[in-house]
Amino acid sequence: MTSKERAKLRAQANPLEPIIQIGKEGISDNLLTQIDDTLDTRELIKIRVHLETAPEAPKDLAYKIAESLEAEVIQVIGGVIVLYREADEERIAEKKNRRGSGNAKAKAKKKVKIKGMRARQREKEAKNPYAKYDRPKRG
Repeated sequence: MTSKERAKLRAQANPLEPIIQIGKEGISDNLLTQIDDTLDTRELIKIRVHLETAPEAPKDLAYKIAESLEAEVIQVIGGVIVLYREADEERIAEKKNRRGSGNAKAKAKKKVKIKGMRARQREKEAKNPYAKYDRPKRG
């Protein structure tokens, strides 16, 4: 990556907020998966490293993450890391195929029709003829 490309990405990353944080646990498999998914969708991300609790220096963490995820370290300033990885459609499609098409809960969700007060009252009266005396009084 050339210095001009890096400068352009640095400028694009300037207004971004850090969306991932690294703390006392350091780099875990779950964190790497989260960063990987985020890079697939956004390409350019900021990561905040909590300097007091992180087990390593931000620069070391940045290069470890970049190496394991095949990403580019754009810059490390203080406790903020900026990473870039170009989205690869084939890799994203392969990941989706490995994971499946959603979880079982999402498939099993029923559509709920929200009923108004009158519709509920009509249903109640249809089941029980004496329910019409339970109607709320107006006025």
